[in-house]
Amino acid sequence: QVQLVESGGGLVQPGGSLRLSCAASGRTLNSLVIAWFRQAPGKEREFVAGHTWYTAYADSVKGRFTISRDNAKNMMYLQMNSLKPEETAVYYCAGAPYSNTVYYRRAEYDYWGQGTQVTVSS
Repeated sequence: QVQLVESGGGLVQPGGSLRLSCAASGRTLNSLVIAWFRQAPGKEREFVAGHTWYTAYADSVKGRFTISRDNAKNMMYLQMNSLKPEETAVYYCAGAPYSNTVYYRRAEYDYWGQGTQVTVSS
């Protein structure tokens, strides 16, 4: 059983930066496709970034967000820069058995963290 635990959320001003972390246990991270999703109030959970042997990003975050993993520490990260108020949401890390393809759909991921709140506001 894979467990994912996010941390690093909080309140940040527009234009600011935040780094989210996700600790994995129960399985080595290098055996998973990993991703970050977010869900704003009243909206569907949406794909933000993913990584297998390559990285993939939602168009809205390209150039500002960076997904990474540290297999030795069994950790994954999401560096978020130039944050906007509309990016206020609960952010989730996710994993699925390894594939050569990053999945964009929520249903493809088997493992989820509990979520961490990110609020972008002045």
